[in-house]
Amino acid sequence: MKHWLVKSEPFKYSWEKFVKDKKAVWDGVRNYAARNNMRAMKKGDLVFFYHSNEGLEIVGIAKVIKEAYQDPTTEDTAWSVVDIAPFKALKRPVTLAEIKADEQLEGIELVRLSRLSVASLKTAEFNRILALSETKA
Repeated sequence: MKHWLVKSEPFKYSWEKFVKDKKAVWDGVRNYAARNNMRAMKKGDLVFFYHSNEGLEIVGIAKVIKEAYQDPTTEDTAWSVVDIAPFKALKRPVTLAEIKADEQLEGIELVRLSRLSVASLKTAEFNRILALSETKA
């Protein structure tokens, strides 16, 4: 199993709305690196849900429920989507400031490639964020 992180601005699509919807098509990604990350996602992979711009914190865990397929919002075959579903809210959100201050998260893509909307995480990074959030997956 691999681990991932997706970003959403809470005023556009919040964790609360995601939980209410029970699942989402993660569409509209127009960055090749982010698209490639989505194409690498497998059913059952765990995905951190990060509130960007407002909040700047990881708030929950989603699960990939459908692997990459053609983005239905465009006819351009260069773009893909995945379907994700809420898995668990974090007991305590983990802020970007905490992540930047943690030596164990020094190379995390969230910081290193800050504009990337879909990032990969190493298992150790995923587990460290879980520990910081006081949550068990």
